[in-house]
Amino acid sequence: MGQVSASSSIVVAAEPKRALEAIADYETVRPRILSSHYRDYKVVEGGKGAGTVAEWTLQATEKRSRNVRAAVSVSDSMVTERDSNSSMVTTWTVTPQGTGSLVNVRTSWKGAGGIGGIFEGIFAPLGLKKIQAEVLENLKRELA
Repeated sequence: MGQVSASSSIVVAAEPKRALEAIADYETVRPRILSSHYRDYKVVEGGKGAGTVAEWTLQATEKRSRNVRAAVSVSDSMVTERDSNSSMVTTWTVTPQGTGSLVNVRTSWKGAGGIGGIFEGIFAPLGLKKIQAEVLENLKRELA
């Protein structure tokens, strides 16, 4: 059982503080930037920043979905979502980039063992990167 991860980045036209606040806004911004792969999205606690708990179903493929219950923590340059239903952790990191910000999103989890784990390690990151890229493009439009 190995670590599986996928990450994607984009440059947005917003200062880091504004970009981080948008990423940590699970009440207003997040529902607008999610791709069609996310279903049944709802905020359970909080809504903005640390202490927020949100739930959704991530429909990665036609046959693979994951119910996520994400507990959110926030630091100066990072928003972290820890799924209480699995080992999945998603980290959004924001750093200055020219007049805007570089936003990187990285999702990792402990993969399955055996032959299934081998396929998961190869194919899951490819699919997840496409989903991440779509969400990041939506964030870029939101901050434009």
